[in-house]
Amino acid sequence: MKFLFDLLPVIHFFIAYKFVDIPFATAVAMLTIFIQIVSGLLWRGKVEKMLWVNFAIIFPLGTITILLNDPRYIQWKPTLLYWILSAVLALAPRVSGKNPIRAMLEEKIALPEFVWGRLNFSWAAFFLLLGALNLFVAFHFSMDAWVNFKLFGTTGLMFLFVLVQVLLLSKYFEEK
Repeated sequence: MKFLFDLLPVIHFFIAYKFVDIPFATAVAMLTIFIQIVSGLLWRGKVEKMLWVNFAIIFPLGTITILLNDPRYIQWKPTLLYWILSAVLALAPRVSGKNPIRAMLEEKIALPEFVWGRLNFSWAAFFLLLGALNLFVAFHFSMDAWVNFKLFGTTGLMFLFVLVQVLLLSKYFEEK
């Protein structure tokens, strides 16, 4: 459910683009994220940091996209999000001494220390490459291709990356 909740703005953006255009789709995505934040505050009394980061990126870029009717700005949004994630993952162990991937997953799986470091690095590298790939698709292919890539391409690549990670980590899993 959380995965679908996180993907909701992209799904709404995709549908709105297919029926109208980029400025409208951008406004729909902005509204979706705003509603997610308000609902989080009302029902749980808190909002996840990632949603705040998404909000902080989409609102200025989305506003410029709508005002100038120029999709280039909103096309940068996924890249900025992925590169921020990459930077946080890469820098957190050096700055705070904490491994963000380990903090998220250590209650679910037990791994040797060196594996946590490799896993964190692989996610940082993945997000760095995904951000670059977004820009490549955005500026070398049609708008339709980019919108399709934004939903299906990045989701598919994320799923494939997780699958590869699980397969590589499976030798460290212990049976309970």
